[in-house]
Amino acid sequence: MSLECSAERVTNLPWANLRLPPFPQVAMRVLQLVNNENVQLHQLAELIGSDPAFASEVLSVVNSPLYALRYPATSIVQAVAVLGGNALQGMCITVGVRAYLGKTMAQPSMKSLWRHNLACAIIAQRLAGNGPLDKGVAYTAGILHDIGRAALSVIQPKEYANLLAKHHGTAESLLEGERALFGWDHCETGLQLITGWKLPKEFEAVIAEHHALSNPTAGWTMGELIKVSCRMADSLGFPAFSGCDSEPFEELLACLPAEAASRLNLDVVEVHTQLAEAIHAIELV
Repeated sequence: MSLECSAERVTNLPWANLRLPPFPQVAMRVLQLVNNENVQLHQLAELIGSDPAFASEVLSVVNSPLYALRYPATSIVQAVAVLGGNALQGMCITVGVRAYLGKTMAQPSMKSLWRHNLACAIIAQRLAGNGPLDKGVAYTAGILHDIGRAALSVIQPKEYANLLAKHHGTAESLLEGERALFGWDHCETGLQLITGWKLPKEFEAVIAEHHALSNPTAGWTMGELIKVSCRMADSLGFPAFSGCDSEPFEELLACLPAEAASRLNLDVVEVHTQLAEAIHAIELV
């Protein structure tokens, strides 16, 4: 069975039976607007500020130790000016996914899933660096890569949490369990979501193919970056489920272009500590 989601299979799945709660509208609109070359930064600020509670959470994340701003941002306008649209996009999606998970976060397995997403996003951001792949977009792609899991956890929180808690095997082996439970897996669910949200095409490979094998001939694309970042999150102690079999960190480093590898500390314990501190900083918000 291919791990990639074919367009034909996704089209033929019974999505009418997939009743998903709406994703926070402000976060979705930010995703759509940031990738519009004509959007003005003040438009982003106005959009985020239209929901005071959402804006407050975004500001809290912006001012967390994760970004270590020299001076705290006191308004969304200031945050946009300091971080730029792509970085702020990631912050909005972080807040949006956390809100989407809602009460399911009380489940230990859902907490692990949330931390896996954060770890993947932070790793992707660091590997992207200042190279051809924008680090703000890389962070957003990392947060979004498992959005299908978030959706499944909202549809049947107890049943999906139980599947995550009891499953043992590789990350991709869980897809069969998801299909048995729902009729579709989280990659297919996520692809359907972002298609419905009309997000940029570059996110499709990130969502649908992040469990597929790396493709050396594809080049260093956003999709390839997230494949490695997801597996690294597992390897560094932040798996999507507790029984996940992971690859040695050293083997994953070999999958990286030399320039990208140079942006990541090669000491496993040190990288784990850095990730744990960054995730803790966000969870305190």
